[in-house]
Amino acid sequence: MNKYDIWRGVKEWIWVLTSFTLVCFFLYQPFKIPSGSMVPTLLIGDFLIVNKFCYGYSNDSFRIGTFTFPLPKITKRLFSDNLPQRGDVVVFRNEKDKDQNYIKRVIGLPGDKIELKDGVVFINDVAVELEEDGEFSIIENDEYVIYKKYIEKLPNGYKHVIIKRFPFGKGALDNVGPFIVPEGQYFMMGDNRDNSQDSRVPEAVGCIPLDRIMGRAECRWFSSSCEIWEVFKWPFSMRFERFFTAIK
Repeated sequence: MNKYDIWRGVKEWIWVLTSFTLVCFFLYQPFKIPSGSMVPTLLIGDFLIVNKFCYGYSNDSFRIGTFTFPLPKITKRLFSDNLPQRGDVVVFRNEKDKDQNYIKRVIGLPGDKIELKDGVVFINDVAVELEEDGEFSIIENDEYVIYKKYIEKLPNGYKHVIIKRFPFGKGALDNVGPFIVPEGQYFMMGDNRDNSQDSRVPEAVGCIPLDRIMGRAECRWFSSSCEIWEVFKWPFSMRFERFFTAIK
């Protein structure tokens, strides 16, 4: 192999890495789910594609991992007037938790009154509709734990699955509020209602300003119950049924 071939190979790799970085920076960014707060919608080990341009761009849109690129302050989201809707699953920066990236579902919009009574969400004093949907089992501390599963219907008609480990009214965050969502902010909740630190905990998360939202989760492209480098476990840990599936 001569110097020309080596340099051509290097340039090809530079082009690939540059293209990947630009796509992640402006369009679609991969994320891995590290916790169970969005079970059963998202499992630990799910890899997601997040749409970064659907709501336009803020400074936190230009964020890789926990690093936000030092750009001039963007005072209004650029290139889109679309706003998050109830039911959207979004990634956002939580400055109250060491600037970590969180992923939750939008439940409350600016100006809404949100309250939980015995585990039931009330939006502007109206209870959301709930329908029993069987059970869901997950492994916790090497033991199977059975959760009750429900379909929750939001005021805009959006339906999604939630799970409850404890009976309604017995969870630690089953009776909280009321919260008034400030203008320009959103109330977020995890689908695993008894295992989610979200907007129900003002000191840890609270309502999330629009400019901290990085994008909307669109689909899962890979899912495994083991770490990505544990190649020898892949044949037994791949969740093929979750590959390339939309997030609802």
